[in-house]
This record gives sequence, C-alpha cells and structure tokens, in this order.
Amino acid sequence: MADLRYPIGPFVPAPVTADLLRRSLVEMAAQPGELRRAVEGLSAAQLDTPYRPDGWTARQVVHHIADAHMNWYIRTRLALTEPEPTIKPYAEALWAELSDARTGPLEPSLAIVDGVCTRWVALFESLTDADWRKTIQHPERGVMRVDELPALNAWHGKHHTAQVTALRQRMGWR
Repeated sequence: MADLRYPIGPFVPAPVTADLLRRSLVEMAAQPGELRRAVEGLSAAQLDTPYRPDGWTARQVVHHIADAHMNWYIRTRLALTEPEPTIKPYAEALWAELSDARTGPLEPSLAIVDGVCTRWVALFESLTDADWRKTIQHPERGVMRVDELPALNAWHGKHHTAQVTALRQRMGWR
C-alpha cells in the first residue's frame, strides 16, 4: 500500500540551482489552480472525509495550505528585511482543529492561496543574488537560506494537494 501521508514522497532537499529555482517558481505559480481542481465538485461530506486514517479532512488540508503559505511568505519577507530573523513555528495540528479549519468554507483559503502564491512568486522573481543568500533561523530546521524556500514550498503545496487527489482516486470521486 502506498504511504497515504506522503503520496508524492517526503521532501528531499536538492542542491539549489537556477533550474531548480525556476521549476519551483513555476510549480508555486501553478499551485492555486491545482488545488482548486483537486477540490472542485466535492460535497461537504467528501470535504469532511479524512485523507487517511487519523489524518486531516480534505477541508482541513486546504485550510492548512493557506495557513502554511501565509506563514512561509511572511518568513520570506522577514528574511529579506531583517538580519537572520528567528522565525516562530506554529502548532499546525492545533490550527487544523480550530473551527474555521474544521468547518469553514474553502473559498477564503483558496483565495488566500491564489493571492499569496501570486505575490510570493513575484517577490522571488525580483530577488538579487544577495537576497537569495539571506537566511532565517528556524528553531526546528536550523539556518535556512532564502534560495531553499521555493523548492520546499513547491513540494509542500504539491504534497498536500496530492493527499486530496489521492483520496478522490481511492474513493472513486470524479
């Protein structure tokens, strides 16, 4: 049986190259449309179905993507405007249990993903070589360079979108 938690596999860091950055930005720009297609036509009951046993529902996954994108976008901006800021992690599992994530409509989070991805990609496309080398201090991940963030976040969006699309396929939802 495939690993339901990681339908595209876990994130594997790769050496940062111009090609990796370009591909990551293309993937980030495509995320809003891919996410919308993943949930298109799903009923409320389907959205409230966990993508795996003891996992989040499809609805919670969508809201999580919006939450994570907002957090990483702000972390990127902090890295570009402060000397190696220490960023604050957030309790993702607890955020997913809040009422807006458990029962809220998807459209606000889909709109957030649309807007954040558009701004984030534009920001990344404007960076200088010096900007790409700036860093953040992540309490759990250690020092991270800005040039590592596109690949991580491109994977993250694809990873969670794949959780929803894999659920659709397993359940036979068209």
